[in-house]
Amino acid sequence: MFTKMFNRQPPRPAELPQTEAAATRQLSLRMRPRRNRADAWTRRLVAENRLSTDDLILPVFSLDGENRREPVASMPGVERLSLDLLVGHVAQAVELGIPAVALFPVTPNELKTPDGAEAANPDNLMCRTIRTLKGQFPDLGLIGDVALDPYTSHGHDGLVRDGVILNDETVEVLVAQALAQADAGIDILAPSDMMDGRIGAIRDALDARNHQLVRICSYAAKYASAFYGPFRDALNSGGLLKGDKRTYQMDPANTDEALREVALDLQEGADMVMVKPGMPYLDIVSRVKQTFSVPTFVYQVSGEYAMLKAATANSWLDNDKVVMETLLGFKRAGADAILTYSAIEAAKLLREMRG
Repeated sequence: MFTKMFNRQPPRPAELPQTEAAATRQLSLRMRPRRNRADAWTRRLVAENRLSTDDLILPVFSLDGENRREPVASMPGVERLSLDLLVGHVAQAVELGIPAVALFPVTPNELKTPDGAEAANPDNLMCRTIRTLKGQFPDLGLIGDVALDPYTSHGHDGLVRDGVILNDETVEVLVAQALAQADAGIDILAPSDMMDGRIGAIRDALDARNHQLVRICSYAAKYASAFYGPFRDALNSGGLLKGDKRTYQMDPANTDEALREVALDLQEGADMVMVKPGMPYLDIVSRVKQTFSVPTFVYQVSGEYAMLKAATANSWLDNDKVVMETLLGFKRAGADAILTYSAIEAAKLLREMRG
């Protein structure tokens, strides 16, 4: 018995499973891409794209009256504001360093007509908003929407006859609308209606009125999208729209068409172009920038904003992280500026990151 005990062989160490053995071996690698991700300062040095406050455009909705504040239910955090309150809201953007705001007036329903005549009124809500903000913030860029849907009783961007959206007749009204805004002091006109020939007609009219320095940001690549619903809620125009806008806004299936539209608008005198919507059309942003090398803006539209806010409200996503990631995605695609309802919160986050 004792002989057996002393002759017993010591236990052999258990062999490592194949996967653990492989993990202990050093791979013979010269190139290790993870080295440049090892710490924050290196990641900062090698970052290919950056988001800054200079990239942001804040959209705002103005109301008639005084001391009026109306939350937009489908866009948490966004409000319609009367001019006295809008000044304070925009002051926050100015203090944060946001270079420009995009103006969208909420026209009273009683002023909406089939011909959208209020659009060309030199004392309409849009023109009063321009004069108020330019008087308070002379160095802030103001971008004015040139389209008829805030002013028409049928909710379309153009004049309608027998169910058909009229192109040339609409352009005449758009020219008058653009001149009214230019006379009020707008810096950038943003025709967003997709009528053929509108850019050239507006540019000629501006030059004839001695508004050569007024820029045109053409919504050359504007798609007939399902992501616009909350914006129409904000303008109180959603219930007015009869039919859809597919006869003048672009088919989401097309990309080459967007490039043709951009080329036409640049030839007619556009200074910059807008792609709308944003996240579903990053490929369009990239192709426009790579093809034309012109200032390329992108609109993170109301539906994109509402979708993210709904997810973050339910704690499905981290608000701050998805705000910054989506905006950086636009920059990576080639956008020079981003029109976003998250502009103020993004600017605050950028300031915190700078310390």
